[in-house]
Amino acid sequence: MHFRKRAAEASETQGSVSSVVADILTDVQQHGEVAVRKYEEKFGGVKRPQLRVSEQELDDAISTLDAETKGLIETTVARVIRFAEAQKDCLHPLEETFDDGIVLGHRFIPIASVGAYVPGGRFPLLSSAAMVVAPARVAGVPRIVACSPANYNNSIHPAVLYGLKLSGATEIYAIGGAQAIAMMAYGMEGIAPVDFLSGPGNRFVAEAKRQAFGDVGIDLIAGPSEVLVLADETGDAETIARDLLAQAEHDPFARAILVTTSDQLADDTITAVERVLASQPTTWPAQASWLQMGEVVVAASLDEAIDICNDYAIEHLHVQTKEPRALVERLTNYGSLFLGEQSSVVFSDKVSGTNHTLPTKRAARYTGGLWVGTYLKVVTHQEITGDGTQFLARHATRQSQIEGLVGHEMSAAVRLLTRQI
Repeated sequence: MHFRKRAAEASETQGSVSSVVADILTDVQQHGEVAVRKYEEKFGGVKRPQLRVSEQELDDAISTLDAETKGLIETTVARVIRFAEAQKDCLHPLEETFDDGIVLGHRFIPIASVGAYVPGGRFPLLSSAAMVVAPARVAGVPRIVACSPANYNNSIHPAVLYGLKLSGATEIYAIGGAQAIAMMAYGMEGIAPVDFLSGPGNRFVAEAKRQAFGDVGIDLIAGPSEVLVLADETGDAETIARDLLAQAEHDPFARAILVTTSDQLADDTITAVERVLASQPTTWPAQASWLQMGEVVVAASLDEAIDICNDYAIEHLHVQTKEPRALVERLTNYGSLFLGEQSSVVFSDKVSGTNHTLPTKRAARYTGGLWVGTYLKVVTHQEITGDGTQFLARHATRQSQIEGLVGHEMSAAVRLLTRQI
């Protein structure tokens, strides 16, 4: 294995982000809306009469959208809902008898309230609202609080608002950044805190979710975007270059990586990427992303390339080899898998139906992405009677005696027909 190009070191330290976020979370907990408004003005220059988006504001914003834009959003929401419903259909409650008198089972219960963060960022991402909110709606979450930055005429972009409405948000607030996470996690005047936070965001949003975890649940720490293209000598450099840059344009710290078994493809892809970058403005986020975070790795064999992919545990893994399906069982660590040159990651970003809120920074080693099951609690139950009670009571009594747990022993033994207290 050798590198044609390797990522540079990121300049911003995590420590500075953590400190800033900790101050924001504490301030919002102590001072509520006053603190939220302070940070909205400080970081976004935002001053709104009401932080919550009213029905009138929502309707007025949506009325500015043309039919084509609304149609695109409607298609995306419908496809995300359809896939989430199919996933939910795979989940079944369980109740079975495990020996006489021992009935065990589980149920799926929707989380009562969810805080959904939808990034504003550099572009109004038309599909982000659907990805975060629609699965919660399908899961049956009754209260879905959505926050997104007021970076469009002192409000949320109309396309994002339309997506939030269609997807099922029950409350919408024009608040961004760590202060939005703090407001949802801890509440403020007249607004109850949520039980769970979901959705991607920048480093400050991700760190706020990390610090709030425990007080509330979280889906995962997502972002910045990552893509790894796995290609052999059959890969097309021009296509791969565009696939890499599509994800690189999300953020200057996004990661775009090629792992290939072909020296020629490695060189050709670097040339193609540089040619595309030369044709774009220097302010394009992909410029900084490729300079700081871009990598091209040449593996000695396909086996080594697969090992590299599993070690990177990347968010989007795009297989562009001669027989991509032959590799599926050997690829185990990724957020979402894209098989074949035609399966662009952009399709999932926008409209295919799978969720684009996915694990980054090697979290794919232990978790998948956001899905309808994220919003469902799997809770167990049991009913023990008759012979089952006697069997379990004898076992639990003796085990408790060995462990020295007197209270456990008494609770088990009191249920024996022949008391052993």
